[in-house]
Amino acid sequence: MNVLGLIGRTQPLFDEDVMHHDAQMRDLVSGSRFLVIGGAGSIGQAVTREIFKRHPKVLHVVDISENNMVELVRDIRSTLGYIDGDFRTFALDCGSREFEALMQAGTGYDYVLNLSALKHVRSEKDPFTLMRLIEVNVLNTIKTLVMAREHGARKYFCVSTDKAANPVNMMGASKRIMEMFLMRESTSLPLSMARFANVAFSDGSLLHGFNQRFAKQQPISAPNDVRRYFVTPQESGELCLMSCLLGENRDIFFPKLSEQLHLTTFSDIAVRYIEGLGFTPHPCDNEDEARDRAAELIAAKRWPCYFFASDTTGEKDFEEFFTDKEALDMDRFSHLGVIKNAPDYDPALLDHFLSTIDNIRSAPTWEKAPIVDLFNHMLPDFNHKETGKYLDSRM
Repeated sequence: MNVLGLIGRTQPLFDEDVMHHDAQMRDLVSGSRFLVIGGAGSIGQAVTREIFKRHPKVLHVVDISENNMVELVRDIRSTLGYIDGDFRTFALDCGSREFEALMQAGTGYDYVLNLSALKHVRSEKDPFTLMRLIEVNVLNTIKTLVMAREHGARKYFCVSTDKAANPVNMMGASKRIMEMFLMRESTSLPLSMARFANVAFSDGSLLHGFNQRFAKQQPISAPNDVRRYFVTPQESGELCLMSCLLGENRDIFFPKLSEQLHLTTFSDIAVRYIEGLGFTPHPCDNEDEARDRAAELIAAKRWPCYFFASDTTGEKDFEEFFTDKEALDMDRFSHLGVIKNAPDYDPALLDHFLSTIDNIRSAPTWEKAPIVDLFNHMLPDFNHKETGKYLDSRM
């Protein structure tokens, strides 16, 4: 599958920057110990591969998904092979007692990279999933950074999201709040982050869903009015590793907008995807038609598609990697921009967030409204887009 072609590009984004800094990165990696948290997700696997192929002394990978971890190891063994360094995986939740024991057992890590996240906008539909989003994206980030510092880490990296820039959904807002907490933690441990766009065909993404629908002989459904930037899995790994190794304290790396990185709609990608598999897209007027005619159309080499205008909660009209209030360095790299941050934070505001979340969690059950109110308090410019409709109501 030509992923670049499907997302409307012909050239990788970061080849020039990777080549220019590869010797430096190889030197840093080969002499260091790495822990990758959330390393079996799509971005985590890409980061793990980038570290592995530069022969680290130690590379330990933690992820809650046992099955994805197995595939990560099989993929690496089948392509990159083996290294002399200590490469091991652990099927653990980074918020668990087992993870704490792992951190106590070894001699520490030079670099801790946190790729764990709840990334879906659909996670805000109910207070229970939303609280899990806060735990993973905010609370576990703080917890793992504190442990990294206590065990002698030189640097902590955490992935953010483009949706943290002027957020309109709770997922993006949670990552923006995470960034605020990391400004406080940066005074005691150097750290860096990355914001980037959709990773093409990452687990759970709409494009990954295209693969699932094709394998199951089911209709493909996609919005025709949502335009997004896409990076490949390898590009996501390169961006995160460059931020981790080359970023200064509090730097946030992001892809520069250029002719190579441009907006495209999900429906356009769907058309290219279907045609690339030897079928003709057949637009349907509604979900029922697409489902009912699937077997008939597919037998005739026509793939049923339902393209629609988006109306679900939290969908941003456009994507951006930074705001007009953030200081930028656009000169250091050819295709990477850097947001430069001072250690500015409001300790009372951060403490209020933690105490309020504790109070909400202590109740027998939860409502969504107090959590949304807390996010609005933390982010006065938070422009939450609530339509009452969620992605789970779509095909």
